[in-house]
Amino acid sequence: MFRADGIFIPKAPEKAGDGGGGGGGGGGTSDLFGGLAPDWGPFDALNSTARTVIQIIMAAVLIFLLGRAIISFGNMKFGQSQNDPVALNQGRNNLIGALVGAFGVASVGTLFTLVYGMGI
Repeated sequence: MFRADGIFIPKAPEKAGDGGGGGGGGGGTSDLFGGLAPDWGPFDALNSTARTVIQIIMAAVLIFLLGRAIISFGNMKFGQSQNDPVALNQGRNNLIGALVGAFGVASVGTLFTLVYGMGI
């Protein structure tokens, strides 16, 4: 296919099983959820049991850190109500640490895949 100015634009290949029937595709839920699955990158060689164990450990750490954030928030409120600046500072620092840790654990898979892909 050529545009009017003579530049070649390749035609997009048709998907297997598309059938050209129109009406929204027909790929089903496998196409929808296939794009949402995480890319395991270098961990792709692991079997499903190892992946499940890694996911359980990450979920447990996230739950612990979010629980710590809730307790730290309570510590901040207690320090604020008692006019105790030490408890207020300690609660704020623990809250920040817990939220940064939760963000780090949630994004460790993406960060590792990026670093591994860049060859660093």
